[in-house]
Amino acid sequence: MTMFMTHNRTMIRANIHEVKEQLSSYLARLEQGETVLVCRRNVPVAELRALPRRPPGRRPIGLARGQVTVPDTFFDSLPAELLDAFEGR
Repeated sequence: MTMFMTHNRTMIRANIHEVKEQLSSYLARLEQGETVLVCRRNVPVAELRALPRRPPGRRPIGLARGQVTVPDTFFDSLPAELLDAFEGR
């Protein structure tokens, strides 16, 4: 394992075998904001980063209320040639 400092973040460089053997410890470090550069025979093949945390609780409904309008023509039937294309005719 090799560690690098990049943009105020720590990047760990490790070979696939090492990551497989110590996956849970690497996952714990990912949660702390570190990044793992996974290598095959010391050649980088992937980068592991933690996903952004989701805000707690349910997402409120209606955040864009009044900002989106659907025209009446949205509910009109599609033209026959477009329906035929969808159905493979």
